[in-house]
Amino acid sequence: MVVAATSSPPKAVRHLGRFQLLRLLGKSERSMLWLVMDPRVAQELVLILPRAQLPDDAAVQRWLDLARKASRIQHPGLAPVVEVGQHDRWPYITHDRGGSVTLTERLGSRGLQPTDLVPGMVQVLGGLAFAHEAGLAHHDVQPNMLQLAENGACRLMGLGAVAFAPGAASDLQSRRKACERDVLAFGLVLHQALAGPPPADRLDINQQIVHMPPTGREVVRLPRSGIGPIADGLRAIVNRATDRQERQRYRNARTFERALQGWLRADREPAHGPLTLLVDRIRNAGLLPGMPGCQARAARLERLDRQRTIELAEIVLQDVSLTFELLRSVNGPRMRGALGNGSGPILTVRRAIAMAGLDGVRHAARVLKPWPGALAEGHVAHMTALLDRVKLAGRLARALRPRGYDPELVCVLALLQNLGRLVVQYHFPDDLAQIRRLMQPGPPLRPGEPDEPGMSEEAAGFAVLGVDIEALAHALGRQWGLDEAALLMMRRQPMDSPVHGGERDAELLRLTASCANEVVDAQLLAAPLRLAAWQRIAQRYGRALGVTPKDIELALTEPTRDGLDSAAGSEPATGTGTGTGTGTGTGTGTGTGTGTGNGDAGTHPAEAAD
Repeated sequence: MVVAATSSPPKAVRHLGRFQLLRLLGKSERSMLWLVMDPRVAQELVLILPRAQLPDDAAVQRWLDLARKASRIQHPGLAPVVEVGQHDRWPYITHDRGGSVTLTERLGSRGLQPTDLVPGMVQVLGGLAFAHEAGLAHHDVQPNMLQLAENGACRLMGLGAVAFAPGAASDLQSRRKACERDVLAFGLVLHQALAGPPPADRLDINQQIVHMPPTGREVVRLPRSGIGPIADGLRAIVNRATDRQERQRYRNARTFERALQGWLRADREPAHGPLTLLVDRIRNAGLLPGMPGCQARAARLERLDRQRTIELAEIVLQDVSLTFELLRSVNGPRMRGALGNGSGPILTVRRAIAMAGLDGVRHAARVLKPWPGALAEGHVAHMTALLDRVKLAGRLARALRPRGYDPELVCVLALLQNLGRLVVQYHFPDDLAQIRRLMQPGPPLRPGEPDEPGMSEEAAGFAVLGVDIEALAHALGRQWGLDEAALLMMRRQPMDSPVHGGERDAELLRLTASCANEVVDAQLLAAPLRLAAWQRIAQRYGRALGVTPKDIELALTEPTRDGLDSAAGSEPATGTGTGTGTGTGTGTGTGTGTGTGNGDAGTHPAEAAD
């Protein structure tokens, strides 16, 4: 028996004007995206139109005027517009499909790989920033508005398609608010692209924003992994974009773009990537300017003929910038080659002077830019205050060091632990001001609740620069020629990590410098809070360093000489050291090294990494 085949009736073909509607690509409360076929050229397009038909011809004309204005804005991060038109008061814009897909189509249940995703996101943020600077907000940034090409390029579609959204008014304040809302929406899109499912399964970014503070109570935080682990720096950037505190969020797309770009550079080249932020600036403005009085110190050095290394070191240490420049010059491959293989980096000014000689010190002083270097007038006071605090940290490190350790070495390490802050203050002062603002606690969201906490310095650095401030210092240290042991001593003890007593000299030296820097940071607190801060610091470091609150108070209040202790290098030794000088003697052994002439009195064993 033959059964006649039955066929279901063909689906009705839907059209908008001449366009054949193939498939709905996405929708929000403000717009719709359709995949359409243009029969005139047999080309697939993405057609974007508002959710509601416009009420009259005048409204249609206003929409078309704005859309055509938006279509003239060209940027690699913005999808080119093929056509702006309308049919029966349904206005639309079209973009070429061209083998691309939307982010929604590409997304899986666990998000995308950060290294595959972030370059395209940087491109889109650049386009969004360009549009904002031209006076146009998008008003409906959604995952389906992002067009991904096969080569990894990403472009934002739909600029000008939502002309009558809330916040689309023409006055300056409304435009600014609309642009800030675009940036928040993009942060939520990036969150979804990394995490996979949208927060609370809300597909419409507009609805997600409504449920976030200040209008809602929903907190959006990026998990530590999506399709793979998500780096802490990238998490800090995305979490700032969607922070529950409005004051902490990115205010403009350009700042967001710079942070992502900085993270991307550092991620591609962990050892030297952060340094790319600084290369051009250092070439033009130097690492740091010579401190106030640098020209007088340089003139004094020019007049010197022969003088003890210890006295020359006193002059150099008065200028943090000169200290760093001298350490940079003597740790380079040319100077270090003279020491032979296996020698550690030079971390004291005494040894640096012994290596470079008086002419080397004079040269280091001459290459420094006169104060205040490239600093704008409004930032000079902040740089001066920071340098004063850094010098105080060096003096405190000498005062708080355990007995038997080289006072100059702990002083230099305390200075090096501030290298990142100093460089950022000099080269990126506006960014550092933003970092400090992010670190400040904020008012409670509601009466009766505790203050909102600020970010850690590490998270704030990532959120603004895309890199940790300490990572900048470490990249510079590697460029200078410092080894891993020295780089570790440059790193402060994390505030959220307990302090354990270290048996190795290098660890005790690092902890001493870190303790001194924490005391200096505590000095910025209001007077009633300082004593409690001293007690916390003493509790943290007491077991490792034998530090008490009274020791901290005495170190801060007793007069401290600007120069080094005259006994430097002559304290009891517990390891092996070798003194190097310009005189005739060297000291070697397990006891106290001595020398004659103008050389050092032997390298202290606590300087083992030096």
